[in-house]
Amino acid sequence: MPEKDEVVEKLKQVIDPETGTSVYEMGLISDIEVEDGSVSLTFTPTSPFCPLGVQLAVRIKKNLVELEGVEEDDVDITVEGHLNAEQINEKLSSGEL
Repeated sequence: MPEKDEVVEKLKQVIDPETGTSVYEMGLISDIEVEDGSVSLTFTPTSPFCPLGVQLAVRIKKNLVELEGVEEDDVDITVEGHLNAEQINEKLSSGEL
């Protein structure tokens, strides 16, 4: 069974081609759980309409299954946490942005 630090190292190998930075270092990975040969995490693309979001998720899954002892992987792709137009306008009006 892999340790969480091994999972993190594998995630650091998944590079966003637009930025040249790993998805882990960009803060796009959260909720990493490693238990009994199962790894689960949440991947949040840089935007809800990220053209590379699915490709990056596939790379994440491929890297996870390369880890010795990983029998099951669960990569949840979410767009929660992204601001919608109304939220952006509210932040602009309040001076937060």
